[in-house]
Amino acid sequence: MSGRPLQGTGGRLHPGPLPGLIGYRLRLAQQAVFRDFAESVHGLSPGRVGLLITIDANPGLTQSRLAEAAQRDRSTMVGVLDQLQARGLVERRRGEDRRTNGLWLTRGGRDLLARALRAIERHERRIATRLSAAERRQLLALLGKISG
Repeated sequence: MSGRPLQGTGGRLHPGPLPGLIGYRLRLAQQAVFRDFAESVHGLSPGRVGLLITIDANPGLTQSRLAEAAQRDRSTMVGVLDQLQARGLVERRRGEDRRTNGLWLTRGGRDLLARALRAIERHERRIATRLSAAERRQLLALLGKISG
């Protein structure tokens, strides 16, 4: 911070250079988005929804490929998939080479994902309400540049 004293008890803190830092602004935006997401899509985190979407779009996907796509450690992915399977959302089927398991959504997983996607659509409209369509496209493009 800048070393300036507080403006009295309960006064506002000077933010220093924080508002000019991309990482700081991204973190504030992420927190706002995740709060709204949690209120919108009960029972599923953004990460879990992302996994369900990826499995649904790629039936038979292996656990290793899913871990790679989600940029997660394979051992962590096993535990997450165990939880999704225990909830009846995902099923593992032995692959052709018998060393790998393919992943599919169950009927319950597809139903839950369909409900989640409807809620996410409303959530996306809410969080982008202050953006024009062009600004939304620009934001997505800029975030894509940052994330690679």
